Amino acid sequence: MLDRQQIAFYRDNGYVVLPGRIPAEALAPVRAALARLLDGARGLSANDDVYDLEDSHRPDAPRVRRIKLPHVVDAAFDALLRSEAILAPVRDLLGPSLRLHTSKLNLKAADFGAAVEWHQDWAFYPHTNDDILAVGVMLDDVGPDNGPLMVLPGSHRGPVHDHHSEGRFCGAIDAAASGLEVDRAVALTGPAGSISLHHVRTVHGSNLNRSPRDRALLLYEITAADAWPLKGTMSPFSTLEEYDARMLCGEPTTQPRLADVPVRLPQPPAAGQGSIYENQRGARARQFEVADAD
Repeated sequence: MLDRQQIAFYRDNGYVVLPGRIPAEALAPVRAALARLLDGARGLSANDDVYDLEDSHRPDAPRVRRIKLPHVVDAAFDALLRSEAILAPVRDLLGPSLRLHTSKLNLKAADFGAAVEWHQDWAFYPHTNDDILAVGVMLDDVGPDNGPLMVLPGSHRGPVHDHHSEGRFCGAIDAAASGLEVDRAVALTGPAGSISLHHVRTVHGSNLNRSPRDRALLLYEITAADAWPLKGTMSPFSTLEEYDARMLCGEPTTQPRLADVPVRLPQPPAAGQGSIYENQRGARARQFEVADAD
């Protein structure tokens, strides 16, 4: 599906954006599922297995920052995951045999939406090789003002940065201490239905949403089938059968491919271990403004 220029751009920069990749008719059931889930947050008073709530959430005025494992929660997200609209470009980059690592739906409500500090997904779940990426599906129009995902081009070819604070994993990079040139960041924007693909080692983050427009970003994290998680990372699986049930296409293997890639383990875990939002509470230095909980 990707042409040579797009593949070369991804290899050089660690990301690529495909504007308008998902047609409106395919996006509609996913957006309808999201609306149902947001309505279901009414009455909740704490995070649960489905919802990660903003600090300012109230049962009578719900604010959700993440839907956990949307492909499990509603069939519409699973159907999109398994569609050629998603899998075709991933096969072009990772090969014919693909496995789902996880899914999530990150939400930034209008005039609020929490920031996510600079980080690398690889810090959370290093594998035997780094043929791993995240597909971001823009469920809303995404512009520079409503908290777009931002990436540092070429950072996937650099080091794995320290994501620890005071001796514990916090899932965030101290930009100044690590020498990150955050002024080089590129915002990944596009109309609803666009998708982005970013490499597992690409440094990325997102600012608050201070615009009057919501921003919903559905994320599917996908690995090559021969990339196996390292012990001590956030990539548990119970049995081989369960692990192979995550295959999206192609054939599974019990022969991991070993690559010479830098690794840091997310150990010891964060004091408030949970979603990235919970982990990043422990960060000693923040690049982005923290949302007001009022």
